[in-house]
Amino acid sequence: MRNIPAHIRRLSAAVCAFAMLLPGLAAAQDVCGLCDRQVVTNSDLAACFLKEYETIASGDDPVVVVDLSQCEASRALAEALPSPLQGDQPVLEPDFQFMISRLQLACLKQKLEEPGLVLDPFAKIDLDSCG
Repeated sequence: MRNIPAHIRRLSAAVCAFAMLLPGLAAAQDVCGLCDRQVVTNSDLAACFLKEYETIASGDDPVVVVDLSQCEASRALAEALPSPLQGDQPVLEPDFQFMISRLQLACLKQKLEEPGLVLDPFAKIDLDSCG
């Protein structure tokens, strides 16, 4: 090793360190295999989510369980609405609890803050486009 220049040894060490991180990076992407791919919300739930965002985002777990069941006004409205069928598909019901990755969490916030987003009666927010 003494005949190998110092910059080559440092480069080798960096490559080895990076190689050891690769499985962790792949696992971080796969960590949310059970995460929701879409969230159904309305304006009340979206406002509640945005109000509680800092608290929801404060942890450092790679997966976040979002619980908006404390948003009682929206829950009461959703439970009071009938759920008729539209053709063969049921009417969308809002998601009060869902599991998403940190990347999806930030993406959902960004999507809910988009100007002109129509949330009522309900909107399905696609999280697959969140990268």
